[in-house]
Amino acid sequence: MRKAAVILALVTLFAPAAATVTASPAEALGNGLAKTPPMGWNDWNAFGCGISEQLVKDTADRMVANGMKDAGYQYVNIDDCWMTHNRDSAGNLVPDPAKFPDGIKGTADYVHGKGLKLGIYESAGTATCAGYPGSLNHEQQDANSFAAWGVDYLKYDNCNNQGVPYQQRYNAMRDALARTGRPIVYSLCEWGEDSVWTWGSATGNLWRTTGDINASYGSMLSIFHSNVKLAQYAGPGGWNDPDMLEVGNGMSFTEDRSEFSLWAEMAAPLISGTDLRGATPATLSLYTDRDVIAVDQDSLGRQGTQVSSSGGLDVLAKPLSNGDVAVVLFNENGSAATISTTASAVGLPSASSYRLNNLWSHVVTGTSGSISATVPGHGSVMYRVSQGSGSSVGTTHPLVAASANRCLDVYDNQTTPGTKIELWDCGGGANQGWTPTAAGELRVYGGTQCLDAYNNQTTPETKVELWGCSGGANQRFELRPDGTIVGTQSGLCLDVAHGDQSSGNVNGAQIQLYTCNGGANQQWRLG
Repeated sequence: MRKAAVILALVTLFAPAAATVTASPAEALGNGLAKTPPMGWNDWNAFGCGISEQLVKDTADRMVANGMKDAGYQYVNIDDCWMTHNRDSAGNLVPDPAKFPDGIKGTADYVHGKGLKLGIYESAGTATCAGYPGSLNHEQQDANSFAAWGVDYLKYDNCNNQGVPYQQRYNAMRDALARTGRPIVYSLCEWGEDSVWTWGSATGNLWRTTGDINASYGSMLSIFHSNVKLAQYAGPGGWNDPDMLEVGNGMSFTEDRSEFSLWAEMAAPLISGTDLRGATPATLSLYTDRDVIAVDQDSLGRQGTQVSSSGGLDVLAKPLSNGDVAVVLFNENGSAATISTTASAVGLPSASSYRLNNLWSHVVTGTSGSISATVPGHGSVMYRVSQGSGSSVGTTHPLVAASANRCLDVYDNQTTPGTKIELWDCGGGANQGWTPTAAGELRVYGGTQCLDAYNNQTTPETKVELWGCSGGANQRFELRPDGTIVGTQSGLCLDVAHGDQSSGNVNGAQIQLYTCNGGANQQWRLG
């Protein structure tokens, strides 16, 4: 939640200078929860106080329909402003009957009926950040209410805390939750103060390491810098929390993908902060990439560490339970740059060859040990690196556009030279099966026909078409690590025409070559 400067001043003036208690991940809170980082949604970043039962229900419906539930997202979390401004005569919190006509219990029942879990918000002070009743000195009464309502997750904020020591306030609610007997994930929204990471694992399942995020690259970058240094404190049952994901809230597609990559690499909770009811296919392509999610949810529970950082060119490495290493190459700067490391530098044992699985484009390449990519400004490339060999060359896949979740398609299954290449719902047909070759071609129909730039043209808006494979320069394409497919003759990107507009990305949309611009309509993955 947003915290006012006056609150910070009060904390500074009245909070006693107490010694902190260091807790290692081995001392994590023993409630058996959050063995991997929690995944879900929270309303605050997109709606503020505009929370309602209907919004929660609609979001739960969307999470089931859009594939997020199947991808591992569990929690539908209510933030501030859900209650009335006064407790009842018995001192209990009262859900606002206008916002929650069925109460929190009825809302929880609906969410549970969708196979999801419900989270709620409170503050470890006399009032929440928005001025509703807080839980300070009401911990057990409120914890009992949460348990009776069927709450599965508590986000516990830090506003209006009256200068009471952090650990005293947060431990009081920890103990109250435990006494209810209900399993409730406990999220410490303590703003990264009092070095919470040094004691958070004995108190909660996750703890905010920074102030609030906002939907800007600068905010995301600052929070990354703070959180990446704290890897030693995270582990199963207790996680560093760099705040909710702003993916879908206004950053560029490249920046959104970097945020999701970095959060997954840092084993951070993946809590969406956008309006999922209107999330685009491009946004959902980021939220539901299971290869990237698997890195975040890996059972080893290690947070990725910074292997190198020079001039804003970062290399992060995260060891995984099967011996692989997830590697992120992140370019903080505004212009494209080459970022390089080695298998040994990221912690892999010596081997004669390694397999690089690009977790966004799903293109597999081999290397003798060098890991390198040209990374767009504000962009990232994410690999899962393992010992062994392998390549996507010679294998047949659909090519899926991130902006539409539709496939590169030869019109109407035709085989005539000059047939239009278009966007269409993925159906598994031979007209959607593309095979990259060592020569740089994209062959279709078992290899007899190629993707071709019309008439050897090299200007933006050149259409691509079907043509017999000839070995010409206009039939050579590079599947780049950043997810683009670039014509080697033209230097232009394979592009869904008008796919950067709401009217684009429809069945039948023309595929063309266009100036590379980082848009989701120029991002492709092997299906």
